[in-house]
Amino acid sequence: MNNSITTEDYKKKMQRRKEIQDKRLANMKSEKGLIIVNTGDGKGKTTAALGMVMRSLGHGYKVAIIQFIKGAWEPAEKEVLEKWSGQLEFYAMGEGFTWETQDREKDIFMANKAWEKAIEFILNPDYKLVLLDEINIALKLDYLNLEEVLKTLQQKPQDSHVILTGRGAKKELIEMADLVTEMKLIKHPFKEQGIKAQPGIEF
Repeated sequence: MNNSITTEDYKKKMQRRKEIQDKRLANMKSEKGLIIVNTGDGKGKTTAALGMVMRSLGHGYKVAIIQFIKGAWEPAEKEVLEKWSGQLEFYAMGEGFTWETQDREKDIFMANKAWEKAIEFILNPDYKLVLLDEINIALKLDYLNLEEVLKTLQQKPQDSHVILTGRGAKKELIEMADLVTEMKLIKHPFKEQGIKAQPGIEF
């Protein structure tokens, strides 16, 4: 503790802060379904979203995950999350990274199949949380119709949450969203040290 402030002064300061916080919370709404966007060039967009998935599962909510790009990987997350098979629907519907597939028409077809599946869960009031993993990339590459995505998000149940991850989130989506986080890249071992993606860290 800073020696320039007494224990009693610190206590009074924290009490004043608590009063301000309590007043602020008293004027807030208790609940609202959110549109959440995790974007930016930094690592951790999907990882942060999976943290929310875990919390929702822990509360007993039903959750759906649709992966738009990473499907060909059969990601390790799926192995863990299958333990909640009674609450969770998981669809890895991409064909892998676009530079691996090298087939734009097939990428568009698969992205739209994933979107059709996503609509089922976004509009279903039984699902408290829907994660659309890497959909921002599909939108950035014009694999999906942005207006249709925005319109569907507007139609979601009032108390359900939708998370959209991936770099390059569209401006219109950011404007619609309730919560937007931009992951900023400072250093990355692949770029600075030539270290490949590692199990448990990237996949």
